[in-house]
Amino acid sequence: RQRYWGEPIPVVHYDGKIEPVPEEDLPITLPEVKDYQPTGTGEPPLAKALDWVNTPDGGHRETNTMPQWAGSCWYYLRYLDPKNNERPWDPEKEKYWMPVDIYIGGQEHAVLHLLYARFWHHVLHDLGLVSTREPFKKLFNQGMILGEDGVKMSKSRGNVVNPDTVIQEYGADAVRMYEMFMGPLDKTKPWSTKGLQGCARFLQRVWDFYQNVQPDNSDPDPDTRRLYHQTVKKVTDDIETLDFNTAISQMMIFINQVSRCKSLPRTMLEGFLKLINPFAPHLAEELNRIVLKNQEELAYQPWPTYDSQWIQAATVTVAIQVNGKVRGKIQADAQTPKTELRALAVAEPNVKKYLDRGEIIKEVYVPGKLFSFVVRE
Repeated sequence: RQRYWGEPIPVVHYDGKIEPVPEEDLPITLPEVKDYQPTGTGEPPLAKALDWVNTPDGGHRETNTMPQWAGSCWYYLRYLDPKNNERPWDPEKEKYWMPVDIYIGGQEHAVLHLLYARFWHHVLHDLGLVSTREPFKKLFNQGMILGEDGVKMSKSRGNVVNPDTVIQEYGADAVRMYEMFMGPLDKTKPWSTKGLQGCARFLQRVWDFYQNVQPDNSDPDPDTRRLYHQTVKKVTDDIETLDFNTAISQMMIFINQVSRCKSLPRTMLEGFLKLINPFAPHLAEELNRIVLKNQEELAYQPWPTYDSQWIQAATVTVAIQVNGKVRGKIQADAQTPKTELRALAVAEPNVKKYLDRGEIIKEVYVPGKLFSFVVRE
């Protein structure tokens, strides 16, 4: 009913004079009726609810209604104080929370809801009811998910994906994770059942791993420790920038590496569950409770941190160019000084052969990645 009629306009007509509904009578509640069909007279369907339309003092209510935008244009403000029965929101709460840090929505949504929301917010600001001129600091337009045929989903085309069906078969976590793993959030991409199955298999690997690994307080090998800290940093940074697909890729790399381990430090096992919790909350919370025997939910625990000294790779591969062409590569410890790396580079047999053909007139070093020499023959 609400979607059909929208919000009632709170005014009453008296012989051509329009009066606002008394404040104590707000909000106006729509009547319960059985017939929603058009009147055939040009009047709105609400005009047939005579007991509601005609007021005891001889007036009649406005029967045109505001569209649903009248509610969705300011709902973000009501979220600040949803149980307040005295006013739409507490001004102090509005000052604390507003403006919204980021608003995520589709491009089609932006033209309708967001445009109207700004209009409403500007009016509310002019009336002194909100403290900020703009309602949202940043807008991020998410891409559209197409059907498996690469065309916009439509019932008429028969390419619609029923979420209830795929959730029943693969689980809510797999569907949730796949939607974030499909690609960059702002890109349009087609649905793929094979991709969904891949995410489901990954979550099954996580489940199986936690069933077999032994939590302890031992020190893992340097490669595992380094990968864990790199994973914490990568997932943390990617969530902040909405790069969910690459965050998931990093977690897949981590599980692939540690799946052979018989034991891992409890802090590391707990940390990984916190990382995957935003993507697969049901799985993460069950493993936290069943395997790690923790009573506190992950959602209420501190986010894991990383040690910056373990972020850098243990070794680096440095390419060596001579006159713009790669002539060799060297591998060395990541902490190797530039002078030692250069000595290794010029001593590389294939590189030395080209360097000996002339005089080095220029060289460029990109730390940990490239030595480039320009030789004049």
